[in-house]
Amino acid sequence: MSTSEPPTWPHCGHGADPAADPVGCRGAHVPGHTACLAHLANADRDAYLAGLTPGTSINHRGTTFTETLLSALLNALRDPATGHPRLGGAWFDSATFEGDARFESATFEGDVWFVSATFEGNTGFRSATFKGDAWFMSATFKGSTGFESATFEGDAWFESTTFKGDAFFVSATFKGNAGFDSATFKGNAWFGSVTFKGGAWFDSATFDGDARFLSATFKGDVGFDSATFVEADQFGPLVCAGRVVLSGAVFGGPVTLSFATRRLECRRTRWSATAETRLRYATVDFAHAVFEYPLTIAAEAEPFVRANGGQLVDDPFSGAPDTGVRVASLRGVDAAHLVLADLDLSGCLFTGTVHLDQLRLEGACTFDTVPPAVWRRWPPLRFTERRVLAEEHYWRAGQPGAVRGWNVAVLGAGRAGPLQLAPVYRALRKAFEDGKHEPGAADFYYGEMEMRRHAGDIPRSERGLLTAYWALSGYGLRASRALAWLGAAMLLTIILLMAFGLAKDTPQQIATGTVPAGGGKVTFQIDKDSPQNPTGDRFTGERFEKALNVTLNSVVFRSSGQDLTTAGTYIEMTSRLTEPVLLGLAVLAIRNRVKR
Repeated sequence: MSTSEPPTWPHCGHGADPAADPVGCRGAHVPGHTACLAHLANADRDAYLAGLTPGTSINHRGTTFTETLLSALLNALRDPATGHPRLGGAWFDSATFEGDARFESATFEGDVWFVSATFEGNTGFRSATFKGDAWFMSATFKGSTGFESATFEGDAWFESTTFKGDAFFVSATFKGNAGFDSATFKGNAWFGSVTFKGGAWFDSATFDGDARFLSATFKGDVGFDSATFVEADQFGPLVCAGRVVLSGAVFGGPVTLSFATRRLECRRTRWSATAETRLRYATVDFAHAVFEYPLTIAAEAEPFVRANGGQLVDDPFSGAPDTGVRVASLRGVDAAHLVLADLDLSGCLFTGTVHLDQLRLEGACTFDTVPPAVWRRWPPLRFTERRVLAEEHYWRAGQPGAVRGWNVAVLGAGRAGPLQLAPVYRALRKAFEDGKHEPGAADFYYGEMEMRRHAGDIPRSERGLLTAYWALSGYGLRASRALAWLGAAMLLTIILLMAFGLAKDTPQQIATGTVPAGGGKVTFQIDKDSPQNPTGDRFTGERFEKALNVTLNSVVFRSSGQDLTTAGTYIEMTSRLTEPVLLGLAVLAIRNRVKR
């Protein structure tokens, strides 16, 4: 409210000066008088105070209170049964408290209004009870402020409030909603062991000092959208039965965040120093978060510890199946400084992540897998076990003829397809290789090759080559497939050799020559009959043995020395070309699965 504008209530006007202050004192009239409580004549003030009884509603908007005047007012409302002030509704909008303001153990039975009030000294609401709504919007607390063990049974609103000293809400209870939007905490903010039973909002709040939420409990959601934490080094541990929203928040210094919550949203959150986030039960969304220094996101297996050494109770999650932490999205994140430890990445969206190849995975980070075998269809379908991204699940579930088991309910997967997923698999493969986890890297290499094979921007010849590579050996990663093809090729070779390749009989060698009449050197010419095509019974034990010998020698790229027909020669040449390749693919696949 401008100093030149009169308030909306009938006001005192004491000290008005047409030139300097045309409004004068803004204090509300005391009932039956035309002056505020501060400027009321002493006799009239004493009479007014004497007429007050515990539980009376009061209206002293715009009034300036000294410590003495405030003490006299509260003493007039003191309940003899409890020895503490008891007020009905209370209006202190735009009031000024020049000294310390002590409302300890006071009870406000109606709504209380301190909108735009100014507290010049220290303020105490320790153990106070607010049975109605409490309005502190745009208030200014210049000294230390204490709401320790206070109880807010209605809603509590502190929007745009400024706390220039330390603010203590330790062990306070908020039974309704609590709003601290755009509040400014110039000193330290202490919310240790506080309980919020409704929603709590700290959107756009600024914490210049420490923000201590040690052992705080939130029964509903808590929001810190666009909040600024300048020096906070320890945030939590706290328990939230709903969501913790840190989207758009800024952390200016090194900080450790410890949350047991159902969901943590950190979209566009910025960390300007090293940070560690330790979580229980949570599903985490870090889409487009920014961190300039190393950030660790880790699952905490054991319950968090309170300041006094005891365990922080996870009552809201007593029925949860496990304490695991799931990551929902890392889209738009620069993963060069990101460390993930013991997290469930089965539903994580990776497309759009930058420097994904530099991501560090520690502990037991798990990914989604392929669906189980489907036997009740023709042809039956079985997928080899491997790690799969959530986006591939979504894409395959949308393909014509997709089998059951591919997860179509991947929130936010969008239009990501093979063209977008191939580089993601490639980057994760590199990350696993740098972490010396070769079997894991092999899974992502398989995924990369699958996406390349299904991508729509490759030539038909390349697609055919990749399809053959997949069919023969699963891209050099499925030894059983390569061995099966090798066995089939050897069996076919044996059958063809027995049918067409082995000669009917072993060709006989014939030596011819002429003996000179007078004796001397004899020259012989040795000829060998050409192998004859087989006739009659071709599938005998003897012929099988010979065909097996030829085939086994072909696998190791050796010549058997058997007499073969023309067809058999070509059969052997083909066998010596294909079967060693299949054997090599099988060996390569085994190596890729066991390499460390």
